[in-house]
Amino acid sequence: MKHKIIIAGLIISSLFSSCQQFEDDYLETDAPSTLKPELIFSDAELAKGAIDGIKVPFAETNSYRGRFLPYYGLNTDVEWYNASQTAGDKADLCVYDAKPSNTEMNTVNNAYAMMYLGIERANICIEGIRKYGNAKPGTEMGQLLGEALTLRAIYYADLLKSWGDVPARFEPITTATLYLPKSNRDVIYKQLIEDLGEASTLVAWPNETSYTNTVEHVNKAFVKAFRARLALVASGYQQYPDGVRRSNDPELSVANMYALALKESREVIQSGSAHLESTFEGLWRKYNEEVTTAGGESLWELPFADGRGRMLFTFAVKHTAAQDQFQANGANRGGVAGPLPFVFYDYDQVDTRRDVTCVPYKYGTANANFIAKQELGTLDTWYFGKYRYEWMKRYVTSTNDDGVNKMYMRYAEVLLIAAETANELEGPGAAMPYLKEIRRRAFSAADQAVKVENYVNNLTSKESMFNALVEENKYEFTGEMERKQNLIRWNLLKVKLDEAKQKMADLSTRSGAYSTVPTTLYYKYKSDNVSLDVYGLNRGETTNPGSTYSSVVWTWTGTAADTKINSLYKPGVNPDNRQFWPIWQVFLDGSNGQLKNDYGY
Repeated sequence: MKHKIIIAGLIISSLFSSCQQFEDDYLETDAPSTLKPELIFSDAELAKGAIDGIKVPFAETNSYRGRFLPYYGLNTDVEWYNASQTAGDKADLCVYDAKPSNTEMNTVNNAYAMMYLGIERANICIEGIRKYGNAKPGTEMGQLLGEALTLRAIYYADLLKSWGDVPARFEPITTATLYLPKSNRDVIYKQLIEDLGEASTLVAWPNETSYTNTVEHVNKAFVKAFRARLALVASGYQQYPDGVRRSNDPELSVANMYALALKESREVIQSGSAHLESTFEGLWRKYNEEVTTAGGESLWELPFADGRGRMLFTFAVKHTAAQDQFQANGANRGGVAGPLPFVFYDYDQVDTRRDVTCVPYKYGTANANFIAKQELGTLDTWYFGKYRYEWMKRYVTSTNDDGVNKMYMRYAEVLLIAAETANELEGPGAAMPYLKEIRRRAFSAADQAVKVENYVNNLTSKESMFNALVEENKYEFTGEMERKQNLIRWNLLKVKLDEAKQKMADLSTRSGAYSTVPTTLYYKYKSDNVSLDVYGLNRGETTNPGSTYSSVVWTWTGTAADTKINSLYKPGVNPDNRQFWPIWQVFLDGSNGQLKNDYGY
C-alpha cells in the first residue's frame, strides 16, 4: 500500500514554530506547541514525523502538485504543452515568455515559496538531529539526517534549474537572515554536492533496512545517482547573468565533476541494489500500478497521498469523459502535454519504447454504461503513454487529483550518466557497455545483433558516442520532463528546438526525413470494442488493408501548421536567453529590496 505523508499535528506545530516569521509572509502558520526540539530530535519516531514534514510542501496546492510539475520542463525538442499556440499565461510558462506577473505563478503560496518552506523545515531538522540525535552511519538517526540533507538538496536542485541564482539558506531563518539577496548558484551547487556526499555515508542501500524497502524513502543508490546528476549540471552550460557558459569555479570543472559523476554512477551500478525492469512497458505498468518497492528501476519517488498529486491528471493519455471504465477523475483529464509529432517517427520502428511513449489516440465520450472507446486524434496532437489510468489498479474518484507519485529518478539515468562521463574521460569504448544495457532492454532478442551490438560498436569516436547519447536520452526519457535541463547543460537548447521546428515543418509537408510517413490511417476496433487496431502509422504502411477498416486523413488540422510549429518557443524570443523563469513579482515585492530578476526580465 502506498505510503502517505501523515504527520501528527503536535510534531509539526512544535517543530516548525521557529519559522513562524517566514510562514507569516508566505502561508498560514502552525500553532505553537510546547514539544521542544531536544525531545523531537533525540527520539527516532518523533524525528521521523519531522522528516515527513519536510515533504509536505511538495503536495501543497500551488507547489509541485499543481504548478511546478505540470509546467517545468516543457517545451523541448521532444515534449510540448499541447496548447502552446493558445496565447495566455499557461502557455507563456512553456514557450519561454513567462513574466514576473504570470497569473498561474504570481501567488504567495507558489512553488517558489513552498520550496523554501521545505528547505526551512529541512534546515530545522538537520540542525536538530546534529545537535540532539547522535546521527551515525548505520543508525536510525543517521538515516534521518541523510534523508533531510537529501530532501533539502532536491528542493534546491529544482530551485536552481527553474530560477538560476537564488538565495542560499542552509540554516534556520533568524530575524537577521529573513531577507537575503541571491547567491551565486555555484556556491549552492558545491554545498549540495558536499551534503549528498555526507548523506551517502549515512543512508542505507535499497532494501538494506526496512526503512529503505520503499522508494518513498531516501536510499544510498538514489543519493549517489542524484549527486552524479547534480555534478553534471553544475559543470554544464547554463545561463548566468553575464551569458551562457560553464562555471568559472575550478572546483566545478568538467574534469572534476565528470570524475565524480562517473565514480558515483559506477558505485550504484556495481552495488547491484537497483536494476532496469525487464521490459520498458513493464516499468511503466509498475509505475501506474503504484508499486513502490525499492530495488528495481525507480530510485526515489516524490510521494503523493491518494488525494494529492496530478501526474496522470496532467500528463496521462487523455480521457474525455468525466467518468469511464478507467477513471472518475473528471472531464478531459490528461493530455495537457505530449510528445512532439515527429518523435514517434524518429524512433526505430522496432524500438519497444516507441509505442509506450507516444500515443495517437484519446478516450472519447462514455456511453450509458460508462464505457469509452479509443479515438484517433490528429497528427499534431499526441499523448504520453507512460501515464495511463488504464494501467492503474486503483480507480481514481477524486476530481482534483490522482495521487500517483512523481518518479524523480530511475536507474536508466544512472547508466546514461555513466556512459556520458566514461566517454568524456575514458573514451567511447568505456561507454559502450552502459549504452548497450539501455538498448538491450529496448529491442527484442532477434534485433539486438544489429540494433544493439553493431549500432554501439560503430560509435568509435567521442563525438559520435556523445551524439548517440543525446539521442538515447530522448528515446528513453520523453515525457519525463528531464530533457530541458540536459539540453541546457549540453548547450543545445536553441539548436535542438530549431531542429524540432524544422522536423515538424517537414512532417507537416511530408518532406525530408518524413517523406515516407503515410497520409492516411486505417482503423477498426479490436474484439473488446474499446481498443483501436491501427494500420498506417508506420512508414510504408500505405496499402488499404480492406473493407473492415475505416480511414481518416493523417494530417495537421485546426491551427495552421506553421502557427503551431512556431509556438514551440515564442517568435522573437531566444530560448537561450530565457533558460529560467523570472522570480515572481510577489516575491520581489516582499523581499525588502533584496531580490531582483536577471536575464533581461
